[in-house]
Amino acid sequence: MATEGQEEQQSQRNQHEQHDQQPEKDRLNDTSAYQRCFACGAQNPSGLHLVFWSEGDSIVSEFTPELAFQGFPGVVHGGILATVLDETLSRTATVEGRWMMTGRLEVRYRSVAPLGRKLRVSGRTIASRARAITAAGEIRLADEPGTLIATAEGTFLPVPENYKDDVLGRYPELTDFFDI
Repeated sequence: MATEGQEEQQSQRNQHEQHDQQPEKDRLNDTSAYQRCFACGAQNPSGLHLVFWSEGDSIVSEFTPELAFQGFPGVVHGGILATVLDETLSRTATVEGRWMMTGRLEVRYRSVAPLGRKLRVSGRTIASRARAITAAGEIRLADEPGTLIATAEGTFLPVPENYKDDVLGRYPELTDFFDI
């Protein structure tokens, strides 16, 4: 049975699928048959189920953290926040038609992220080169945008061809995933 947070995330996914007509949409979310990524996989029962959309030059997602993502009592674990930032910042490369992997990620935690409160994460490209993209982003409370939870900056590198070939050999359902 879906939890309240999962139902809300599915509702957000449905809303963005219905209302987001921007061409980048297909590039931002995994629509393959695989979908098992912890951060964005719709078929991962333990995952965050992040759904991404574009707002201007930013990539955005929202999620409401549940008890399963707790660190200290009542607070979202910092590793979950880092995961959300990592996934969002890496999505900035997909706008350029590239899937990239994290080379470096630096996170600064600014305030606690309470469980059960919707969080809004955004990221944007700050430099793009042939072999790397640098992106920056932040997490804020969705209903109190003045409350900054965390900021991050990261460098993202191309997925190595030998890794991609190996993955596609083991998981052919990912073929569409890499075709952006």
